[in-house]
Formats: sequence, C-alpha cells, structure tokens
Amino acid sequence: MSEHHTEQPGPAYDVAAVQEKWRPVWERLDPFRAGSAGEGAEKRYALTMFPYPSGDLHMGHAEVMALHDVVARYWWQRGYDVLNPIGWDSFGLPAENAAIRNDEHPATYTYANIETQAESFRRYAVSFDWSRRLHTSDPEYYRWTQWLFLRFRERGLAYRKNSPVNWCPNDQTVLANEQVVQGTCERCGAEVTKRELNQWYFKVTDYAQRLLDDMDALQGTWPDRVLAMQRNWIGRSEGAHVDFDIALADGGTRTVRVFTTRPDTLYGATFMVIAADAKLAAEVVAPDRADALAAYLEEVRKASDIDRLATDRPKSGVDLGVTATNPVTGEQVPVWASDYVLADYGTGAIMAVPAHDQRDLDFARAFGLPVRRVVDTGEENPEETGVATTGDGSYVNSGELDGLGDKTAGIARIIERLEADGRGTGTVNFRLRDWLLSRQRFWGAPIPIVHCPDCGEVPVPDDQLPVRLPENLKGADLKPKGTSPLAAAEDWVNVDCPSCGGPAKRDSDTMDTFVDSSWYFLRYLDPHYEDGPFDPAQAREWMPVAQYVGGVEHAILHLLYSRFFTKVLHDMGMLDFVEPFSALLNQGQVINQGKAMSKSLGNGVNLGEMIDRYGVDAVRLTMVFAGPPEDDIDWADMSPGGAVKFLHRAWRLAGDVTSAAGTAPEGGDVALRKVVHRTLHDAEQLLEGHRFNVVVARTMELVNSTRKAIDSGPGPEDPAVREAAEAVAILLSLVAPYTAEEMWERLGHEPTVARAGWPAVDPALLVEDSVTAVVQVQGKVRARLEVAPDISEADLEQVAMADPAVVRAIDGKPVRKVVVRAPKLVNVVV
Repeated sequence: MSEHHTEQPGPAYDVAAVQEKWRPVWERLDPFRAGSAGEGAEKRYALTMFPYPSGDLHMGHAEVMALHDVVARYWWQRGYDVLNPIGWDSFGLPAENAAIRNDEHPATYTYANIETQAESFRRYAVSFDWSRRLHTSDPEYYRWTQWLFLRFRERGLAYRKNSPVNWCPNDQTVLANEQVVQGTCERCGAEVTKRELNQWYFKVTDYAQRLLDDMDALQGTWPDRVLAMQRNWIGRSEGAHVDFDIALADGGTRTVRVFTTRPDTLYGATFMVIAADAKLAAEVVAPDRADALAAYLEEVRKASDIDRLATDRPKSGVDLGVTATNPVTGEQVPVWASDYVLADYGTGAIMAVPAHDQRDLDFARAFGLPVRRVVDTGEENPEETGVATTGDGSYVNSGELDGLGDKTAGIARIIERLEADGRGTGTVNFRLRDWLLSRQRFWGAPIPIVHCPDCGEVPVPDDQLPVRLPENLKGADLKPKGTSPLAAAEDWVNVDCPSCGGPAKRDSDTMDTFVDSSWYFLRYLDPHYEDGPFDPAQAREWMPVAQYVGGVEHAILHLLYSRFFTKVLHDMGMLDFVEPFSALLNQGQVINQGKAMSKSLGNGVNLGEMIDRYGVDAVRLTMVFAGPPEDDIDWADMSPGGAVKFLHRAWRLAGDVTSAAGTAPEGGDVALRKVVHRTLHDAEQLLEGHRFNVVVARTMELVNSTRKAIDSGPGPEDPAVREAAEAVAILLSLVAPYTAEEMWERLGHEPTVARAGWPAVDPALLVEDSVTAVVQVQGKVRARLEVAPDISEADLEQVAMADPAVVRAIDGKPVRKVVVRAPKLVNVVV
C-alpha cells in the first residue's frame, strides 16, 4: 500500500495541439481500411446515411456521426473487419438553385461543399475508409444509375405514362407524392399544384406484397415505428373489384371497375363518384355537363392531395349527367365527379355508401343524394344524425344478407355472387403508388432514352453510357421554365437515333435523386468497379449492411426504395439476399431551447464554433452522453464544458501511471480489477443494445475509481491501475478518439488505440463476494446488509428480520407481509 496521494493540477490538456498531433498520424497509418483486420476476420458493414453537400457540417451531422462511429470503432476493437465508407448524395435541387443564384455550373457549388465537408469529417475523426469515397454526381457513378434504369425498363419496371402529377411552381419540377408535405414542396415550401405530364415511373407496386412480407425478417432489428410507417404507406387492404356499367349519353355503355374493402355494403351504394381530374370523368360526362366539369376541374387543380383528403373540408362536385347500374340491386345510381376521390387511387372511381362512410355521407347531404343504412350497428340512423356508422352489426336492407351478423361471411357471400355473375372478383389492393422518377431539372442523372419519330423510345446502348450532362450550362441557362433546361440545350438534346440513325432527341428529364441513393451502399463495395454497378464477389463478402444509422425522416422513401432496388437486383440474379439493411438505428434531432435550430429563430448553433471552443472529443462525448440515441438532444441543456473537464481528468490518469507498459495485471489490487472487468463486461452488452450513453457513464465511474486508487489506494505503481487506465483509453477510443490516442501514448504504447483490441474479461473477477441487500419497513430504508450473492430468500428474510434496526422499526407491530427479492431487497409491511 503506498502513501496517500492527492490529485495535483498538473500540465494543462491542450485540446487543439492534441488534435493537430494525431490527425496526420492516423492519415499515415490508415487504420480503418476495410480488409485490414487479417485473414479469417468476420466482416461487418457499418453504414451511415450519406450527406448532401449543402454547406459545412451541422449539429445533426455531429450527432449521427458520433453515434455511428461508436458502432464502427467497437467492431474494430472486437476484431471484426469493418467496412465504414463515406460519400455524397451530390445531385439535387439545392445545388441547382445555388448555381442559378450565382450564375455558375451546379458542379462548382457541389464539389466545393464536398471538399469543405470532407475536411470537417476528417477533423471530426470519424473512422471512415476514405478509399471507398464516391459522389453520385460523378459520371462514373451515374453511368451505372443509367445502366440500372435500362435493366429495370427491360423487366417492365420502368415505364412512361401521362398522368396528373404534383407540380412545384417555384422549383418548376414534378414531385413524388412522398415529397409533398401538407400540400407544400418539401424542398422549398411552395404550394404544390397539379399538372398533366408524360412521366417516367418505376413499377414499385409489383413488389408491394414482398415489401410487406419481408418486413417480418426485420422485426426486432428495425425500430417498430419505421416498420409501422412502411406498412401504412404500402397500405394493403383486402376486398373486391366490382364492375358498374355506366349508361352513356350516346346510348353506349362503359364498364367501370371500383375497389372496395366492403363489398358486403353494395346494397347501400346509392351513387358513384369519379375523381374530377381522372380521364374517366371527361370520357363519361354528358355533353351538357362538360363545361361544368371543366370549370370545376380548374378549381380542383389548385388543391393538393392532402387538402382533398381532409375530412373537415366542405364537399364539392359536379353531376356528370349519367347513371350506373348497381350490380347487386340493379338500381340506376347517379354518377358524380368530386375532388375527394383521387385519380391515381385504383381506377379513380368509388362506389359511395353514405350511411357507413363519413365523406360519402357529407357529400350525400351536400347534394341531397339518398342514404340507405345496410348495417345495423345499434347506433342512430346516419340519415338523421349526419354521423356515419362504421362498426359491425347485422345486415338490413341487404337482400340475401338480411339478418346475418358476421361481416366476414357477408363479404365472402357477396364476392361469391359477384364472381358467379361476372360482375367482380375478390382482390387485394395497395395504397402504394408507382414511383414517379422524372424531374424537369438539370442537376440529376439524365434518363438514357432517345425519342425517335420512327422508332419511338430507344434505349441508349450500354457502350454509350454514361449520357453525360453538358458542362457549358450555367445559372441563366438553368432557370426554371416549366420544362427541363436540357430541352433547350440544342447541341445536347439533338442526336442520331441509336436504332435507325435518323434525327432524334434525348429524353430531357433527369432522375429523382432517390434513385441514386437506392443503391449507393452497393457501389461503396468498389467505387471503381468497371464491369457492373457493383462487384458481386464483394457483395457476397460484405452485404447485407450489418448496421445502418440515420434519421427517421427517411423511414418511408429512401428505405422503401432501397428495399425495392435490392429485391429487383436479387431477381436479376445479381444479389443473393432480399433485404439491404439487417439492422437500423434512428437518431433523434439536435434542437436548441426546445425548438428545431433555425437562423430565423436565432437559435442556430454552429458546429465549427463548438469544436473550436471545446474540441472534437468534447462535442462527440456530449452528443453520445446526452441520452439514448433515438431521443432528441436539446443543446441548451448540454454541457460540453463538463465534457472537457472529464476528458482532462481521464488524460491525467494515463500520465500518473508509473508501472511499465506490458506489466501483467495479475497481483494488482483486486477491488479495482473487479471494477475494470465488470465495466468492460457490462459495456459489451450496453454497446450491443445501443445504450451508448450508459457506457460513457460507466467509463466516468471507472475514471473515478482509478483516480481514487491512485490518490488514496494502492497507488500509481499498482498493475491494476495501469489495467484500469488502459481500459479507460480503449473505452474512450469509441467516443473521444484524440484523448484516447494521447492516453495510449502516455501509457507507453504505439498508435493506434483504435486497433488495440477489446480487453479479455476474466469471469473470476465478475463473481461478487457480497452484495448489498436493502431492507425497507413501510417503504422506508431501515438497514443495508452485506450478504452472499447466492443467499436464499428464506435466509435473507431471517437475517433481515433479526437486524436490530429492523426490529426497532417494526416496534412489536404485527407483520402483515414480507416481500423478498434475493439477494438485493426485503420489504416488510406491518
């Protein structure tokens, strides 16, 4: 036992100097290059959602990268061979809009920002393998995006059609339904309108059922809310297709098929509604109602799909002047056009059952249409109350179903009748729509199709890929004009047809940037592979991704599209798995003063300034220690200054150790060694469970125990103190790499601590000699007893009831109940 020590202030920990010292060392050693773990090491792919180059890194980047890096660095310490790549999602509207403002090519803005962010990532010490770096706007990348488009088209999964689309009047481009947020463009906030355009689509609906079914394999490794969001978006519903015959004004008949989840309520279908902007409405309208429909359509096009589906919106519509035959009652029911039905849902037409659907009932009441109750739920009649009844009950006014009280049987019976009469069929429908991928903007991957007046759509031959973007266009050429800027680039758009050699034009639209990000994780396997979009041999070694980290805002679009791409590539024989990401971790937001950071709110926090003030390690540690990864972080409540003090304290431990490097820990202080091994053992489980903040807390406790051992325990020369300090350095290497590396050097080791290896845990040191049992009487703690960890409940009760303090607390009162939870708790109720 050494004499008493007191922690002295010692030399200051120069954060900036330590950062400048180690970064060039790491760049020289390149410790995180995939494939460097040695022969036979198990491979693990750690992936973080790649950034968009819209300026320097922000606090959100700081959080997600700190959390992601804990996973990757832990895997390296455990001896895995880790692929942890970085790249940039570098096509898209922000770069194009910046180019217009500055009258420059979008590439100028894009690649300048990429270099800024790359420098910041290196400074932030994320364990990326920089040899895998890619940018989706590089021709060598989008060559393969175009190649994949052509393969999808060959399989019937890429097609072109006229349809009403979401149009952003500010950005002058089409938006997918998913990119419209509460009726506005998710990029610029402008109110979205509708336009009729000829557009390219991916047939993602062909994979709807598989996208749904395969989520079962992700249960438990993906967040439940993400799976629920995807299931809701796919929106599977079982029901029937039902055929209504519309009697046209010219004496002909038009059969219209509708989808319903409740074919058993057909007896209550008293009218039919067609989406006002569906082609069908214009095709069946009576001549004397055509002008009214056209006028109404002008109003409809001003509303977003979100507005149109709002339940509290007043119902509007136009009588089309024709009737349809209800296939079970034979009644002639009026046909209307309205905006509360969407053109791209099913056939764009519905059967209206107003008694049992609130929107149908509101419409019927607005226009005096009949309401017929066909399910008696025990509630008041909807015709009188104005409230539709949607529950189960017995059938009334329903012909052969009358008196039946089983909905399942009712549906089955009606479907059987429809199929027998040739008027319908049981079916499954999905809310999911095909993926609209055309964009009327410049800065994206050109669609590799040539339009020939003689040959039609002609794919660009593979050996002519990539179809490169012109490099001579600048801001003035790129201003939105309602069509793609590429359409006006005469030298680019006018080409010879690859099929007949005659004059033709390139397709002037570019692809949605979600196409680029739907397969980038495969290109990381070898960004310079020349024989295909990715190296199949590398895919077999590394894929699927073992851990994906990123924001929940991508729960639907990016993740759903990536899953779709993976399944198509599997069906093409290019991949031997069907899900790209085995596990998913969503991080929370970084907010400030209870609100999202915003310049306009004056609560923005500059990451660069925080790093300059506190250092990289303190910012990273603060992000990880703030709470569970999925929780939001309010920067106003954080204490990076406290993190600096802790890191200084940890760094000082390494300088105080006096035993030589390589000293065996056996024979060292047993109490401290137990703390070390228990901390390492628990850290493994906590890291696997993503409880990174608790790992930091346990590391802080270990620093305190080690300091106590140095100052007032066995002293700095004890081998257990060295073991503890080395364990602290390895634990901190996951969160605070600069401090950890400095500690490792002070402890006499060569760099890098990131590849030091996880210390082996001695099971013998995990065995507790005794545990503290708490004894409560009437809910108040009356005694703490040191007992054997394997004490029985009977023995623990006996010891507790004999304790003098417990006897005094009971004070002779009758004992009603004793609850024993060996070995840690006894609760006495008197």
